[in-house]
Amino acid sequence: MAFETNPPPTSPASGRGDKTVTLAAIAGAHGVTGEVRLKLFGEGVAALSAHKSFNGGSLTLRKVRDDGKGGAIARFAELADRTAAEALRGTVLTVPRSALPPLEPGEYYHADLIGLGAVSDAGEALGTVIAVENFGAGDVIEIERPNGKRFMVPMRHEAVPEWTVERLVVSHDFVE
Repeated sequence: MAFETNPPPTSPASGRGDKTVTLAAIAGAHGVTGEVRLKLFGEGVAALSAHKSFNGGSLTLRKVRDDGKGGAIARFAELADRTAAEALRGTVLTVPRSALPPLEPGEYYHADLIGLGAVSDAGEALGTVIAVENFGAGDVIEIERPNGKRFMVPMRHEAVPEWTVERLVVSHDFVE
């Protein structure tokens, strides 16, 4: 899931370890032959079809096509019928972070931000990034303070002027 910010802040040069990245989730069965409907979290069917193996090799993609509604229809070698497909409803499809293409400056994968320490532009420790959401107007990061309280910040240059593989800097104007 690569999203570009504008203007681009300083971004991590590489991924942080080889954590897994979720590309899609199985929404349910499609038909009676074992195909599944997918909710996509990446950049469409092309990004998904670049991978043949998911979830540590437990699912092997045989074919995938656009469903015309922003999702996809997929067939996995391990699913022979509707019952098997329906049993996987809600299963997320993951790949290792290292299997994803390198990013351009100013781009990031959500998985690279989750777990980062957040500090203000004055150097005050704010907490940890616990989620990256997108409600339609761009990415929003959720930060949990050490006391358990949470706040959200838009992932835009004026709010997050820089991030590295170790931390994310939040402008004081956006700190609650």
